Amino acid sequence: MKFELVATEIFIEQIQNLDKKSKEQIKNKIDMISSNPFRFKRIHSKTVHNLFRVRLNIRGNETRLIYAVLSPNIILVCLLNRKNDYTDLEKYLRELK
Repeated sequence: MKFELVATEIFIEQIQNLDKKSKEQIKNKIDMISSNPFRFKRIHSKTVHNLFRVRLNIRGNETRLIYAVLSPNIILVCLLNRKNDYTDLEKYLRELK
């Protein structure tokens, strides 16, 4: 099945301020997501069922790229700082609805 990538406004705002190396790292991961969206680890949410995360190391910070697979789209939700333990995730997911 062919999926279409869709980025949320939050995701676009978050990547605008990143350096070139970080953007390239994110682009490589997005290419991997496009080829097989179910490749990475599934995470649990109260609102979205097919939610996944990709581990990244951006500027020395453990970061997670969060995306949802809602056929026929792959929605790039946000970049989460790992030290916050996913506390902001549900806030970002509410904007998907």
